[in-house]
Amino acid sequence: MTPEQALCNAIIIQAVKDYRTALKALKRNPNSMAAIDTKREVERFFRSQWYMVLTDVDGEFLIRKLNEEVNAQ
Repeated sequence: MTPEQALCNAIIIQAVKDYRTALKALKRNPNSMAAIDTKREVERFFRSQWYMVLTDVDGEFLIRKLNEEVNAQ
């Protein structure tokens, strides 16, 4: 893996962690503005052109799978 690929992966992994954290916070407190803002921001990233440059993983697929994962807990 090249350093560039490692950086791309690290960016996406951090976004996934932030999204999971926001979803879990919203399960506990659906009115958390901080969690709502983070969720929206990460969803925007997953749908962005920049995200598509970083990976071939479909952003909508990732959003759906992360929501399923957190809702199953």
